[in-house]
Amino acid sequence: MICLLQRVSEASVSVDGSIIGSIQHGLMVLVGFEASDMAEGRDDPGAVEQKLLQRMAERLLAYRVFSDAQDRMNLNVVQAGGSVLLVPQFTLAADTSKGLRPGFHTAAKPEQAQKLFQSFVVAVASRYDEVQQGRFGADMKVSLVNDGPVTFWLQL
Repeated sequence: MICLLQRVSEASVSVDGSIIGSIQHGLMVLVGFEASDMAEGRDDPGAVEQKLLQRMAERLLAYRVFSDAQDRMNLNVVQAGGSVLLVPQFTLAADTSKGLRPGFHTAAKPEQAQKLFQSFVVAVASRYDEVQQGRFGADMKVSLVNDGPVTFWLQL
């Protein structure tokens, strides 16, 4: 599971010309799932996947990327009073190790990734109220003003 966090002063996602998610100060997070995130062949796959999603939700909300009074990155999005915009982004899981064209055999299958994304949204929203989301599988237009710029790659 990959989350690309960007500290933003504003961000939005649109589908068919309509804004479906919008935040001001906070984190815009691109979320990708790899085939290895699926717990196939294990005794309780749902429990393994949920553990992964819960752990990433905790990390995302606790990750300290906002400035404190001394201008040091010591505050997380909750402490900073920001919002979170979660956007599904399967290309994060692309294999770019060879050639000039990305391969997607490393990405989770769309039906699996959609289920994981929705479960991840629930995991984050159950911990924090200020959560918006993009639409899985849609042709989205994402706009943001990266504050800093500050961008971090979180992977589990």
